[in-house]
Amino acid sequence: MSMASGVEIRVPFADHRIYEFIFNVPWEIKFENGVEKSLLRNSMEGYLPDKILWRKKSPYPKTHNPEYTKAVIKLLECRLKKGSYLYEALDTDKLNQMLNSNGTWFGQLMSAPQMVAWLIQFDYWMEKYKINLI
Repeated sequence: MSMASGVEIRVPFADHRIYEFIFNVPWEIKFENGVEKSLLRNSMEGYLPDKILWRKKSPYPKTHNPEYTKAVIKLLECRLKKGSYLYEALDTDKLNQMLNSNGTWFGQLMSAPQMVAWLIQFDYWMEKYKINLI
């Protein structure tokens, strides 16, 4: 609903002024005592419960369930079979390497199931809006 209204709530700290400020903050402050996002956590003390404020960073959505992995791979296979954009664009050897590895991408916690889900969403988007890349 937020995106339909043009309001970005998923990344509330994506304002360029915040980035410009944070870029100039020394790393020791941002990673105080070896804790990521220390500056943000310290600034929210008293506003958020400690249980939330100091919880360990985790990816969203959780994709540890093997049934989720099977489901997204099945969806991807269906998309590829029907001659979708992905069918034309993807290197199937690289795709198979990704599906058979437990690696992460982009320095994030994105695992194979999350990447597959992203590819499916991208393919749906390409189809829905009839995008043709040249």
